[in-house]
Amino acid sequence: MLSRVGETLYWMSRYIERAENVARLINVNNMLMMDLPKGVSTGWEPLVDIIGARESYLETHTDFSETKALRYLLVGKDNYSSILNSIISARESARTIRDVIPRDIWEEINTLYYYVKDNQNEGLTKRGRFAYLKAIIDAAHQIFGALDATINHDLGYTFIRLGLMIERADMTSRILDIRSETLIVSEEAKPFENIQWISLLRSLSAYQMYRQEMGVRVQRPDVIQFVMHNNVFPRSIMYCLEQMKSLISPLPNSAEIVTSINKAIDELKAEDVRALQKGLLHNYIDEIQLKLAGIHNDVAELYFLKPAETE
Repeated sequence: MLSRVGETLYWMSRYIERAENVARLINVNNMLMMDLPKGVSTGWEPLVDIIGARESYLETHTDFSETKALRYLLVGKDNYSSILNSIISARESARTIRDVIPRDIWEEINTLYYYVKDNQNEGLTKRGRFAYLKAIIDAAHQIFGALDATINHDLGYTFIRLGLMIERADMTSRILDIRSETLIVSEEAKPFENIQWISLLRSLSAYQMYRQEMGVRVQRPDVIQFVMHNNVFPRSIMYCLEQMKSLISPLPNSAEIVTSINKAIDELKAEDVRALQKGLLHNYIDEIQLKLAGIHNDVAELYFLKPAETE
């Protein structure tokens, strides 16, 4: 397989997963704000932090009002991780490799692009927001499901899955980091602490699976344990790392990357994440994000085309 094709499949997958994650975050944040009493709300600022865009956002915005933050997250032209920009990038990636992916996949991505672009005003209204975002989430699930069922499970599929897992692990770590850091702990909010942790689980579509695995009660240590350590939930950091390992191991010259992933897995298993308090949890998640960035860089260095050097 050409390096260009593998890289394009990898990024197409990451962009679709990113759009789905942002759509889910907005929907869940919307529901959380309705569940919490007036004046006891985290607002929209944490969502900008989750996608790592605070500095970029503040260059053109003076506050984190619902209208401004939502437009930035949904269709912001200056936001590389906005849903619209992510889908545009996924579509452009798919367009350049139409001969590699099934025609139905290209049509699904193209249809999603036009839906996001043509109906963006619906997403910006309270009345139309839920349906608009649910359509994006459902379309992303359909694309990945169709890919799994219709594309050859060869090197191309490996890079699709690899992009998906790295993006997913990164977003899971960001959600856990920012949501735990911005948890409202005032006296007025104390009765609603569980609702906030449930919101974190719902951001990852993890609430029902958490209850099956950990029991009915939603508690901070259990949530952190489940999101970081669970090896059967497909959005946990541990699961994603194990999947990366199994995907990369058969690739040529992958020994060093596999060693790095093994080290990350061993360190995560050894860490008592339930005991990590607020600041320590933040620092530990920072280390995980650096490891994920390192895995991406190693993959890109080894298997993708290097930019042409300029004099």
